Amino acid sequence: MTRITSTEELQAIYGAPVETSLAKEVGHITPHYRKMIEASPFLALATAGPEGLDCSPRGDMAGFVRIHDDHTVMMPDRKGNNRVDSLRNILRNPHVALLFLLPGSGNTLRINGRAHLSVDADLLESFAIDGKAPRSVIVTEVDTVYFQCARAIVRAELWNPDRHIDPKDLPTPGQILADLSNNTLGGEDYDMAWPERAKANLW
Repeated sequence: MTRITSTEELQAIYGAPVETSLAKEVGHITPHYRKMIEASPFLALATAGPEGLDCSPRGDMAGFVRIHDDHTVMMPDRKGNNRVDSLRNILRNPHVALLFLLPGSGNTLRINGRAHLSVDADLLESFAIDGKAPRSVIVTEVDTVYFQCARAIVRAELWNPDRHIDPKDLPTPGQILADLSNNTLGGEDYDMAWPERAKANLW
């Protein structure tokens, strides 16, 4: 296997960036980028810490990422499994990347910036849904923002329902847990209870 070991080798293969790929990158949220952020119900949050990298899915109703100003976005940390991998990383390394998906669109939006966690009572309450406030809010100062022409989404036909996978063709969370825990966790009961448990604890 032939490895690339220098940036010079990389540039020799790929050449210079396309002009439009540089023109679209700015250090603040423009009106066009605002519309994309407000329309997105899902993003991937990338963080880094001493143990390595983490990429965490984040989703809520469209507009769940609040634009505080042209240089700051805020995202509630809703209920999860309490691993807090991303939050732990942010405390030790504030650099984050956000990749927004827009269902039906072939474009994504990327934000790179520096984050901190807020537990300000009024801020938490402002994100409450059904009377349930998040336990913290991820506040990100924008360093760069740009749209990504997502050929990957087009190639994958991500939004094509004919390409959707039948869940029956995949292992269930209960099956995975049972296998990894020698049947001490998970199982069929876990899978059967999950829909109602999730519905009751969504926020």
